[in-house]
Amino acid sequence: MKIHGIISLFLLISSIDSQAASVYAGKAKAAAVCSQCHGIETPAAESSFPSLAGRNDEYLEQALKDYRDKTRLSDIMNNIAGSLSDKDINNIASYYSRLK
Repeated sequence: MKIHGIISLFLLISSIDSQAASVYAGKAKAAAVCSQCHGIETPAAESSFPSLAGRNDEYLEQALKDYRDKTRLSDIMNNIAGSLSDKDINNIASYYSRLK
């Protein structure tokens, strides 16, 4: 019985560590890829691009996958999202959804 508790605790800690790592990876990727147009917390005042901070992570993931797969069309976003892996998309969505 005791070993099951230890294993459960280890799995929980591992899960928390991997989630935190994906947020950090998302922050780095967002800074490199997304922030020039969308900003981090908010885009520049004169920007016509929407803020991504605080958006639903499932929405962001689906939107990025749709842009990547060209089922949602935008010359700029299709090119940018085309370079993202599923893991990149997950990390970016996790990061932006946790802001604000």
